[in-house]
Amino acid sequence: MPEAIDLGLSLQVGKYDVQKMLGKGATGTVYLARDTFSGHEVALKTIEPEVFRDPEFGTVYRSQFLNEASLAGKLKHPHIVSILDAVVGEDSGYIAMELVSGGDLSAHTQSGKLLQVADVLQIGFKCCGALDYAFHEGIVHRDIKPANLMLAGGTDVKIADFGAAYLRKSQAVQSAEMGSPYYLSPEQIAGRELTHHSDMFALGVVLYEMLTGQRPLRAENLDALLKKILELEPLPPSEIRKDLPKELDPVILRALKKRPEARYPTWSEFALALSKAVRFVLPADAIPDTERYVALKRVPMLSDLADAEIWELVKAGKWTRVDKAKIIVRENREGTSFFFLAEGEVKVTRGGRLLNLVNHGECFGEMAYIWGGELPRHATVESMTRLLLAEFEPAALAKMSGGAQLQLTRALVRNLVDRLVLANTRATATR
Repeated sequence: MPEAIDLGLSLQVGKYDVQKMLGKGATGTVYLARDTFSGHEVALKTIEPEVFRDPEFGTVYRSQFLNEASLAGKLKHPHIVSILDAVVGEDSGYIAMELVSGGDLSAHTQSGKLLQVADVLQIGFKCCGALDYAFHEGIVHRDIKPANLMLAGGTDVKIADFGAAYLRKSQAVQSAEMGSPYYLSPEQIAGRELTHHSDMFALGVVLYEMLTGQRPLRAENLDALLKKILELEPLPPSEIRKDLPKELDPVILRALKKRPEARYPTWSEFALALSKAVRFVLPADAIPDTERYVALKRVPMLSDLADAEIWELVKAGKWTRVDKAKIIVRENREGTSFFFLAEGEVKVTRGGRLLNLVNHGECFGEMAYIWGGELPRHATVESMTRLLLAEFEPAALAKMSGGAQLQLTRALVRNLVDRLVLANTRATATR
Protein backbone atom coordinates (compact mmCIF):
# COMPACT_ATOMS: atom_id res chain seq x y z
CA MET A 1 0.00 0.00 0.00
CA PRO A 2 1.36 3.49 -0.82
CA GLU A 3 2.75 5.42 2.14
CA ALA A 4 -0.05 7.18 3.99
CA ILE A 5 -0.04 10.97 3.73
CA ASP A 6 -0.67 12.83 6.99
CA LEU A 7 -3.34 15.41 6.30
CA GLY A 8 -2.30 17.59 9.21
CA LEU A 9 -5.95 18.52 9.86
CA SER A 10 -9.08 17.17 11.45
CA LEU A 11 -11.77 16.01 9.04
CA GLN A 12 -15.02 14.28 9.90
CA VAL A 13 -16.95 12.21 7.35
CA GLY A 14 -20.12 10.88 8.91
CA LYS A 15 -19.06 9.03 12.06
CA TYR A 16 -15.49 8.63 10.78
CA ASP A 17 -12.53 10.70 11.91
CA VAL A 18 -10.24 10.96 8.88
CA GLN A 19 -6.54 10.71 9.77
CA LYS A 20 -4.43 10.09 6.68
CA MET A 21 -4.77 9.72 2.93
CA LEU A 22 -3.89 6.21 1.74
CA GLY A 23 -4.33 6.76 -1.98
CA LYS A 24 -6.04 8.81 -4.64
CA GLY A 25 -7.57 7.63 -7.90
CA ALA A 26 -9.38 9.15 -10.84
CA THR A 27 -12.77 9.09 -9.15
CA GLY A 28 -12.10 9.32 -5.43
CA THR A 29 -9.77 9.08 -2.46
CA VAL A 30 -9.12 6.41 0.16
CA TYR A 31 -8.33 7.54 3.70
CA LEU A 32 -7.26 5.92 6.91
CA ALA A 33 -10.08 6.78 9.32
CA ARG A 34 -11.27 5.86 12.78
CA ASP A 35 -14.84 4.89 13.58
CA THR A 36 -15.69 7.26 16.43
CA PHE A 37 -18.31 4.80 17.74
CA SER A 38 -16.24 1.59 17.87
CA GLY A 39 -12.73 3.05 17.81
CA HIS A 40 -11.73 0.69 14.96
CA GLU A 41 -9.59 1.87 12.06
CA VAL A 42 -11.08 1.54 8.57
CA ALA A 43 -10.24 2.37 4.97
CA LEU A 44 -12.68 5.09 3.93
CA LYS A 45 -13.33 5.45 0.20
CA THR A 46 -14.92 8.77 -0.77
CA ILE A 47 -16.12 9.87 -4.18
CA GLU A 48 -15.74 13.41 -5.44
CA PRO A 49 -18.97 15.34 -6.26
CA GLU A 50 -17.74 16.26 -9.74
CA VAL A 51 -17.41 12.55 -10.58
CA PHE A 52 -21.14 11.92 -10.21
CA ARG A 53 -21.79 15.07 -12.24
CA ASP A 54 -19.52 14.03 -15.12
CA PRO A 55 -21.73 14.27 -18.26
CA GLU A 56 -20.12 11.27 -20.00
CA PHE A 57 -19.25 8.77 -17.26
CA GLY A 58 -21.10 10.04 -14.19
CA THR A 59 -23.89 7.46 -14.52
CA VAL A 60 -21.41 4.60 -14.84
CA TYR A 61 -19.33 5.76 -11.87
CA ARG A 62 -22.44 6.18 -9.77
CA SER A 63 -23.62 2.68 -10.74
CA GLN A 64 -20.23 1.22 -9.75
CA PHE A 65 -20.25 3.03 -6.42
CA LEU A 66 -23.82 1.94 -5.70
CA ASN A 67 -22.90 -1.66 -6.59
CA GLU A 68 -20.12 -1.69 -4.05
CA ALA A 69 -22.16 0.16 -1.42
CA SER A 70 -25.00 -2.35 -1.80
CA LEU A 71 -22.68 -5.13 -0.60
CA ALA A 72 -22.15 -3.58 2.84
CA GLY A 73 -22.40 -6.36 5.42
CA LYS A 74 -23.28 -9.01 2.80
CA LEU A 75 -20.05 -10.61 1.58
CA LYS A 76 -18.50 -12.34 4.60
CA HIS A 77 -15.46 -14.33 3.58
CA PRO A 78 -11.89 -14.35 4.97
CA HIS A 79 -10.49 -13.58 1.52
CA ILE A 80 -12.82 -10.73 0.59
CA VAL A 81 -12.39 -7.20 1.95
CA SER A 82 -15.36 -6.57 4.24
CA ILE A 83 -17.54 -3.57 3.42
CA LEU A 84 -18.62 -2.28 6.80
CA ASP A 85 -20.73 0.75 6.04
CA ALA A 86 -21.84 2.90 3.09
CA VAL A 87 -23.63 6.18 2.50
CA VAL A 88 -24.50 7.44 -0.99
CA GLY A 89 -26.03 10.88 -1.51
CA GLU A 90 -27.09 12.78 -4.61
CA ASP A 91 -23.64 14.08 -5.44
CA SER A 92 -21.25 12.34 -3.03
CA GLY A 93 -20.77 9.25 -0.90
CA TYR A 94 -18.39 7.12 1.10
CA ILE A 95 -17.74 3.45 1.79
CA ALA A 96 -16.05 2.21 4.96
CA MET A 97 -14.04 -0.97 4.41
CA GLU A 98 -11.88 -3.36 6.36
CA LEU A 99 -8.34 -1.98 6.57
CA VAL A 100 -5.79 -4.25 4.83
CA SER A 101 -2.25 -3.06 5.42
CA GLY A 102 -0.13 -5.37 3.23
CA GLY A 103 -0.53 -3.55 -0.08
CA ASP A 104 -1.85 -4.96 -3.34
CA LEU A 105 -0.35 -7.57 -5.65
CA SER A 106 0.67 -5.10 -8.37
CA ALA A 107 3.96 -4.72 -6.47
CA HIS A 108 4.70 -8.40 -7.19
CA THR A 109 4.15 -8.59 -10.94
CA GLN A 110 7.55 -7.35 -12.09
CA SER A 111 10.73 -9.34 -12.54
CA GLY A 112 12.89 -8.96 -9.44
CA LYS A 113 9.86 -8.44 -7.18
CA LEU A 114 8.06 -11.72 -7.74
CA LEU A 115 6.82 -13.81 -4.81
CA GLN A 116 7.81 -17.43 -4.28
CA VAL A 117 6.04 -19.72 -6.77
CA ALA A 118 4.34 -21.68 -3.99
CA ASP A 119 3.04 -18.43 -2.49
CA VAL A 120 1.57 -17.35 -5.83
CA LEU A 121 -0.25 -20.67 -6.20
CA GLN A 122 -1.63 -20.49 -2.66
CA ILE A 123 -2.82 -16.92 -3.26
CA GLY A 124 -4.58 -18.15 -6.39
CA PHE A 125 -6.14 -21.02 -4.43
CA LYS A 126 -7.58 -18.61 -1.86
CA CYS A 127 -8.89 -16.30 -4.58
CA CYS A 128 -10.71 -19.28 -6.11
CA GLY A 129 -12.52 -19.95 -2.84
CA ALA A 130 -13.49 -16.30 -2.42
CA LEU A 131 -14.74 -15.94 -5.99
CA ASP A 132 -16.66 -19.21 -5.72
CA TYR A 133 -18.37 -17.84 -2.60
CA ALA A 134 -19.17 -14.55 -4.39
CA PHE A 135 -20.54 -16.39 -7.42
CA HIS A 136 -22.88 -18.43 -5.24
CA GLU A 137 -24.03 -15.14 -3.75
CA GLY A 138 -24.94 -14.04 -7.27
CA ILE A 139 -21.87 -11.92 -8.01
CA VAL A 140 -19.31 -11.89 -10.83
CA HIS A 141 -16.51 -9.46 -9.90
CA ARG A 142 -15.61 -8.40 -13.50
CA ASP A 143 -12.47 -6.49 -12.53
CA ILE A 144 -10.00 -9.02 -11.13
CA LYS A 145 -6.49 -7.55 -11.40
CA PRO A 146 -3.43 -7.26 -9.13
CA ALA A 147 -4.47 -3.83 -7.84
CA ASN A 148 -7.72 -5.32 -6.51
CA LEU A 149 -6.03 -8.19 -4.66
CA MET A 150 -4.77 -7.10 -1.24
CA LEU A 151 -2.25 -8.91 0.96
CA ALA A 152 -3.16 -9.23 4.62
CA GLY A 153 0.02 -11.11 5.58
CA GLY A 154 1.83 -14.15 4.22
CA THR A 155 -0.31 -15.67 1.48
CA ASP A 156 -3.57 -14.39 2.96
CA VAL A 157 -5.20 -12.41 0.18
CA LYS A 158 -8.36 -10.29 0.20
CA ILE A 159 -10.29 -9.37 -2.94
CA ALA A 160 -11.33 -5.72 -3.06
CA ASP A 161 -13.35 -3.33 -5.23
CA PHE A 162 -16.60 -4.98 -6.25
CA GLY A 163 -17.73 -1.74 -7.91
CA ALA A 164 -17.69 -3.30 -11.38
CA ALA A 165 -19.48 -6.43 -10.16
CA TYR A 166 -22.37 -7.88 -12.09
CA LEU A 167 -25.07 -8.75 -9.58
CA ARG A 168 -26.90 -11.63 -11.22
CA LYS A 169 -29.72 -11.39 -8.67
CA SER A 170 -30.19 -7.67 -9.30
CA GLN A 171 -32.36 -6.00 -11.92
CA ALA A 172 -30.00 -3.02 -12.13
CA VAL A 173 -28.76 -2.05 -15.59
CA GLN A 174 -25.10 -3.00 -16.02
CA SER A 175 -22.48 -1.56 -18.34
CA ALA A 176 -20.62 -4.09 -20.47
CA GLU A 177 -17.55 -1.86 -20.72
CA MET A 178 -16.08 -2.64 -17.31
CA GLY A 179 -12.85 -4.24 -16.27
CA SER A 180 -9.18 -3.50 -17.05
CA PRO A 181 -8.14 -4.24 -20.66
CA TYR A 182 -5.30 -6.70 -19.96
CA TYR A 183 -7.58 -8.84 -17.79
CA LEU A 184 -10.68 -8.84 -19.99
CA SER A 185 -11.94 -12.26 -21.04
CA PRO A 186 -12.83 -12.89 -24.71
CA GLU A 187 -16.54 -13.09 -23.85
CA GLN A 188 -16.28 -9.80 -21.96
CA ILE A 189 -14.77 -8.13 -25.03
CA ALA A 190 -17.50 -9.63 -27.23
CA GLY A 191 -20.22 -8.33 -24.90
CA ARG A 192 -21.61 -11.79 -24.19
CA GLU A 193 -23.24 -12.88 -20.94
CA LEU A 194 -20.70 -13.25 -18.16
CA THR A 195 -20.36 -16.11 -15.71
CA HIS A 196 -17.70 -17.09 -13.21
CA HIS A 197 -15.54 -18.11 -16.18
CA SER A 198 -14.84 -14.45 -16.93
CA ASP A 199 -13.35 -13.91 -13.45
CA MET A 200 -11.49 -17.21 -13.89
CA PHE A 201 -9.82 -15.92 -17.06
CA ALA A 202 -8.80 -12.70 -15.29
CA LEU A 203 -7.37 -14.62 -12.33
CA GLY A 204 -5.43 -16.75 -14.81
CA VAL A 205 -3.89 -13.57 -16.24
CA VAL A 206 -2.96 -12.38 -12.73
CA LEU A 207 -1.29 -15.70 -11.84
CA TYR A 208 0.56 -15.79 -15.17
CA GLU A 209 1.82 -12.27 -14.50
CA MET A 210 2.88 -13.06 -10.93
CA LEU A 211 4.72 -16.20 -12.03
CA THR A 212 6.55 -14.77 -15.05
CA GLY A 213 6.79 -11.02 -14.46
CA GLN A 214 4.92 -10.23 -17.66
CA ARG A 215 1.36 -10.36 -18.95
CA PRO A 216 0.39 -13.26 -21.22
CA LEU A 217 -0.52 -10.94 -24.09
CA ARG A 218 0.79 -7.43 -24.76
CA ALA A 219 0.23 -4.88 -27.51
CA GLU A 220 1.00 -1.27 -28.40
CA ASN A 221 -2.62 -0.13 -28.43
CA LEU A 222 -6.01 -1.19 -27.11
CA ASP A 223 -7.41 -2.49 -30.41
CA ALA A 224 -4.37 -4.70 -30.98
CA LEU A 225 -4.55 -5.99 -27.41
CA LEU A 226 -8.22 -6.92 -27.66
CA LYS A 227 -7.57 -8.68 -30.97
CA LYS A 228 -4.77 -10.74 -29.41
CA ILE A 229 -6.97 -11.70 -26.44
CA LEU A 230 -9.63 -12.92 -28.87
CA GLU A 231 -7.29 -14.80 -31.21
CA LEU A 232 -3.78 -15.45 -29.86
CA GLU A 233 -2.72 -18.18 -27.42
CA PRO A 234 -0.17 -17.12 -24.76
CA LEU A 235 3.17 -18.86 -24.41
CA PRO A 236 3.47 -21.46 -21.61
CA PRO A 237 4.78 -19.75 -18.46
CA SER A 238 7.81 -22.08 -18.30
CA GLU A 239 8.98 -20.80 -21.71
CA ILE A 240 9.20 -17.29 -20.30
CA ARG A 241 10.65 -18.20 -16.90
CA LYS A 242 12.90 -21.22 -17.29
CA ASP A 243 12.97 -22.22 -13.61
CA LEU A 244 9.21 -22.81 -13.51
CA PRO A 245 8.15 -26.49 -13.52
CA LYS A 246 6.48 -27.42 -16.80
CA GLU A 247 3.72 -29.07 -14.76
CA LEU A 248 2.41 -25.58 -13.97
CA ASP A 249 1.81 -24.73 -17.64
CA PRO A 250 -1.44 -26.67 -18.20
CA VAL A 251 -2.84 -25.50 -14.84
CA ILE A 252 -2.50 -21.80 -15.72
CA LEU A 253 -3.19 -22.09 -19.46
CA ARG A 254 -6.48 -23.91 -18.93
CA ALA A 255 -7.83 -20.84 -17.10
CA LEU A 256 -6.83 -18.76 -20.16
CA LYS A 257 -8.71 -20.77 -22.77
CA LYS A 258 -10.63 -18.63 -25.27
CA ARG A 259 -13.91 -20.50 -24.83
CA PRO A 260 -15.39 -20.38 -21.30
CA GLU A 261 -16.46 -24.03 -21.45
CA ALA A 262 -12.82 -25.06 -22.07
CA ARG A 263 -11.73 -23.57 -18.75
CA TYR A 264 -12.26 -25.28 -15.40
CA PRO A 265 -15.96 -26.11 -14.96
CA THR A 266 -15.98 -24.84 -11.38
CA TRP A 267 -13.85 -22.75 -9.04
CA SER A 268 -13.37 -25.85 -6.89
CA GLU A 269 -11.69 -27.68 -9.76
CA PHE A 270 -9.40 -24.74 -10.48
CA ALA A 271 -8.53 -24.55 -6.77
CA LEU A 272 -7.81 -28.28 -6.63
CA ALA A 273 -5.49 -28.02 -9.64
CA LEU A 274 -3.59 -25.18 -7.97
CA SER A 275 -3.31 -27.13 -4.70
CA LYS A 276 -1.82 -30.11 -6.56
CA ALA A 277 0.59 -27.80 -8.40
CA VAL A 278 1.96 -26.51 -5.10
CA ARG A 279 3.49 -29.95 -4.51
CA PHE A 280 5.84 -29.45 -7.47
CA VAL A 281 7.50 -26.42 -5.87
CA LEU A 282 7.64 -27.20 -2.14
CA PRO A 283 9.74 -29.67 -0.12
CA ALA A 284 7.96 -32.92 0.69
CA ASP A 285 7.69 -32.07 4.40
CA ALA A 286 6.10 -28.64 3.85
CA ILE A 287 2.41 -28.32 4.74
CA PRO A 288 0.91 -25.44 2.72
CA ASP A 289 -2.43 -23.84 3.52
CA THR A 290 -3.84 -25.37 0.33
CA GLU A 291 -3.21 -28.92 1.57
CA ARG A 292 -4.66 -28.15 5.00
CA TYR A 293 -7.83 -26.63 3.55
CA VAL A 294 -8.42 -29.47 1.07
CA ALA A 295 -7.92 -32.06 3.84
CA LEU A 296 -10.55 -30.42 6.06
CA LYS A 297 -12.97 -29.62 3.25
CA ARG A 298 -13.34 -33.26 2.22
CA VAL A 299 -14.29 -34.48 5.73
CA PRO A 300 -17.99 -35.48 5.77
CA MET A 301 -18.51 -34.53 9.42
CA LEU A 302 -17.38 -30.95 8.64
CA SER A 303 -19.71 -30.55 5.67
CA ASP A 304 -21.92 -28.05 7.55
CA LEU A 305 -19.02 -25.66 8.09
CA ALA A 306 -18.94 -22.64 5.80
CA ASP A 307 -15.83 -21.79 3.79
CA ALA A 308 -14.88 -19.09 6.30
CA GLU A 309 -15.18 -21.56 9.18
CA ILE A 310 -12.97 -24.12 7.42
CA TRP A 311 -10.29 -21.44 7.06
CA GLU A 312 -10.59 -20.69 10.78
CA LEU A 313 -9.89 -24.34 11.49
CA VAL A 314 -6.94 -24.32 9.09
CA LYS A 315 -5.39 -21.48 11.09
CA ALA A 316 -6.26 -22.94 14.50
CA GLY A 317 -4.59 -26.33 13.97
CA LYS A 318 -1.01 -27.30 14.73
CA TRP A 319 -0.11 -29.29 11.62
CA THR A 320 2.70 -31.87 11.52
CA ARG A 321 3.87 -34.91 9.58
CA VAL A 322 4.37 -37.94 11.82
CA ASP A 323 6.49 -40.98 10.99
CA LYS A 324 5.28 -44.55 11.31
CA ALA A 325 5.27 -46.24 14.76
CA LYS A 326 5.12 -42.99 16.77
CA ILE A 327 2.97 -42.62 19.91
CA ILE A 328 0.62 -39.63 19.55
CA VAL A 329 -1.57 -40.12 22.63
CA ARG A 330 -0.69 -42.28 25.63
CA GLU A 331 -3.43 -43.79 27.80
CA ASN A 332 -4.02 -42.44 31.30
CA ARG A 333 -2.13 -39.24 30.55
CA GLU A 334 -4.23 -36.12 30.77
CA GLY A 335 -4.87 -33.99 27.72
CA THR A 336 -7.11 -31.22 26.45
CA SER A 337 -6.68 -31.31 22.67
CA PHE A 338 -8.17 -33.42 19.92
CA PHE A 339 -6.60 -34.57 16.68
CA PHE A 340 -7.64 -34.68 13.05
CA LEU A 341 -6.06 -37.28 10.79
CA ALA A 342 -5.65 -35.76 7.33
CA GLU A 343 -3.55 -38.60 5.88
CA GLY A 344 -2.58 -42.08 7.04
CA GLU A 345 -3.86 -44.58 9.59
CA VAL A 346 -3.50 -44.99 13.36
CA LYS A 347 -4.34 -47.79 15.77
CA VAL A 348 -6.11 -47.29 19.08
CA THR A 349 -5.15 -49.67 21.88
CA ARG A 350 -5.78 -50.03 25.60
CA GLY A 351 -3.62 -52.24 27.76
CA GLY A 352 -2.06 -53.53 24.56
CA ARG A 353 -5.41 -54.71 23.16
CA LEU A 354 -6.54 -53.30 19.82
CA LEU A 355 -9.72 -51.25 20.12
CA ASN A 356 -9.98 -49.53 16.75
CA LEU A 357 -8.31 -48.35 13.57
CA VAL A 358 -8.71 -44.69 12.58
CA ASN A 359 -8.24 -43.67 8.95
CA HIS A 360 -7.71 -40.36 7.19
CA GLY A 361 -10.60 -37.95 7.44
CA GLU A 362 -11.41 -39.00 11.01
CA CYS A 363 -10.63 -37.49 14.40
CA PHE A 364 -9.68 -38.85 17.80
CA GLY A 365 -9.30 -37.48 21.33
CA GLU A 366 -12.38 -35.28 20.98
CA MET A 367 -13.76 -36.26 24.41
CA ALA A 368 -11.22 -33.97 26.07
CA TYR A 369 -12.33 -30.98 24.00
CA ILE A 370 -16.04 -31.67 24.52
CA TRP A 371 -15.45 -32.17 28.25
CA GLY A 372 -13.89 -28.70 28.43
CA GLY A 373 -10.89 -29.51 30.60
CA GLU A 374 -8.07 -31.96 31.17
CA LEU A 375 -9.24 -35.54 30.90
CA PRO A 376 -7.20 -38.76 31.25
CA ARG A 377 -6.85 -40.41 27.85
CA HIS A 378 -8.63 -43.75 27.86
CA ALA A 379 -6.43 -45.26 25.11
CA THR A 380 -3.08 -45.09 23.33
CA VAL A 381 -2.94 -43.91 19.73
CA GLU A 382 0.01 -44.94 17.53
CA SER A 383 0.76 -44.21 13.88
CA MET A 384 0.66 -47.22 11.54
CA THR A 385 1.76 -45.22 8.49
CA ARG A 386 3.26 -41.79 7.88
CA LEU A 387 0.65 -39.20 8.87
CA LEU A 388 -0.47 -35.67 8.17
CA LEU A 389 -1.91 -34.67 11.54
CA ALA A 390 -3.59 -31.57 12.94
CA GLU A 391 -3.80 -31.00 16.69
CA PHE A 392 -6.39 -28.56 18.01
CA GLU A 393 -5.84 -27.00 21.43
CA PRO A 394 -8.80 -25.39 23.24
CA ALA A 395 -6.96 -22.05 23.53
CA ALA A 396 -6.54 -21.83 19.74
CA LEU A 397 -10.12 -22.93 19.07
CA ALA A 398 -11.41 -20.33 21.55
CA LYS A 399 -10.10 -17.60 19.23
CA MET A 400 -12.40 -18.74 16.42
CA SER A 401 -15.76 -17.10 15.83
CA GLY A 402 -18.71 -18.27 17.93
CA GLY A 403 -20.40 -19.73 14.86
CA ALA A 404 -17.33 -21.78 13.91
CA GLN A 405 -16.96 -23.12 17.45
CA LEU A 406 -20.64 -24.10 17.57
CA GLN A 407 -20.51 -25.90 14.22
CA LEU A 408 -17.31 -27.71 15.21
CA THR A 409 -18.74 -28.83 18.55
CA ARG A 410 -21.90 -30.11 16.84
CA ALA A 411 -19.79 -32.04 14.33
CA LEU A 412 -17.66 -33.62 17.06
CA VAL A 413 -20.69 -34.58 19.16
CA ARG A 414 -22.41 -36.16 16.13
CA ASN A 415 -19.21 -38.05 15.34
CA LEU A 416 -18.93 -39.26 18.94
CA VAL A 417 -22.57 -40.39 18.97
CA ASP A 418 -22.01 -42.30 15.71
CA ARG A 419 -19.09 -44.13 17.32
CA LEU A 420 -21.12 -44.99 20.42
CA VAL A 421 -23.98 -46.33 18.28
CA LEU A 422 -21.52 -48.44 16.28
CA ALA A 423 -19.89 -49.77 19.44
CA ASN A 424 -23.30 -50.64 20.89
CA THR A 425 -24.28 -52.43 17.68
CA ARG A 426 -21.08 -54.45 17.77
CA ALA A 427 -21.58 -55.32 21.45
CA THR A 428 -25.15 -56.44 20.80
CA ALA A 429 -24.06 -58.59 17.86
CA THR A 430 -21.51 -60.46 19.95
CA ARG A 431 -23.97 -61.44 22.68
